[in-house]
Amino acid sequence: MKFTKLFAVMAAGLLASSLAAAQTVMKISISTAQNSHQGVAIDTFAQEVAKRTNGRYKIETFYNGSLGGERESIESVQLGTQALAFSSTGPVPNFVPETKILDVPFLFRDKAHARAVLDGPIGQDLLKKFEAKGFKALGWAENGFRHMTNSKRAVNAPEDLKGLKMRTMENPVHIAAYKGFGIVTTPMAFPEVFTALQQGTVDGQENPLSVIIAAKFDQVQKHLSLTGHVYSPCIWVMNKGMFDKLSAEDQKHFLEAAKEATKANRARVDQDDAKGVADLRAKGMNVVENVDKAKFVKALATVNADFEKQFGKANIEKIRNYK
Repeated sequence: MKFTKLFAVMAAGLLASSLAAAQTVMKISISTAQNSHQGVAIDTFAQEVAKRTNGRYKIETFYNGSLGGERESIESVQLGTQALAFSSTGPVPNFVPETKILDVPFLFRDKAHARAVLDGPIGQDLLKKFEAKGFKALGWAENGFRHMTNSKRAVNAPEDLKGLKMRTMENPVHIAAYKGFGIVTTPMAFPEVFTALQQGTVDGQENPLSVIIAAKFDQVQKHLSLTGHVYSPCIWVMNKGMFDKLSAEDQKHFLEAAKEATKANRARVDQDDAKGVADLRAKGMNVVENVDKAKFVKALATVNADFEKQFGKANIEKIRNYK
């Protein structure tokens, strides 16, 4: 009887070790906190992959830029030193230039419009452009509409932005647009932003409410203006070689997991947008809710003319008028 029990224990141990050996561990990272719309995204993705592959794949999640900023994480995925990354599109045009068009200011009417474009043929065609650059783009998700914060003054109109030193994403379209507002642009990786604001290296930054809340920018910024000047998608990227090595069934599991995680991510953005203003006001921020967007659009007339030349007016209009 003792031998039977011993044999059972040994067999269970061997089974456990063989299962552990059969498990493939992959890393995914974000630049924001775990308790954020991006944290919800990668946590859900990890759960879904484990569930759908019966634990054969384990996704290890990293937060707060612990594996580097967004640009570094995307580079690591391209090189194959990291399997996956979840990033805003900030640095993405440096890898896939065709995605620049999504960063044109005031391109999208609202979140429903942006989501429809990204989930529809336009967005799906853009995802295919990643493959030649060494990525498998698993899908689009959401960062949200970007708003301006600063420590100097309330921003009611574009002229209030003149001379403000603002951190921008490492994104050529954003930089060109913000210079059009008269902003002194300072491109910077996200993990460095809080300290730069705290030390006064920059006066302000711009991000969706979800990011402003998660990063606790209310501690280092006095003024928030709901400019909604750019819609910022997020994207799921995986090293293409690693994706190609998955079985057809597992490829489907990873794509479905990204889809489920995107739903959770967008729901959290909606939640943050709904309560964000009251939350930040309660923390002492001065919030300007009703900015004259027409004035901001007009201030970018010259820059927009350049964007039309760069991307083609018809391509921009195709996105603007998408139903």
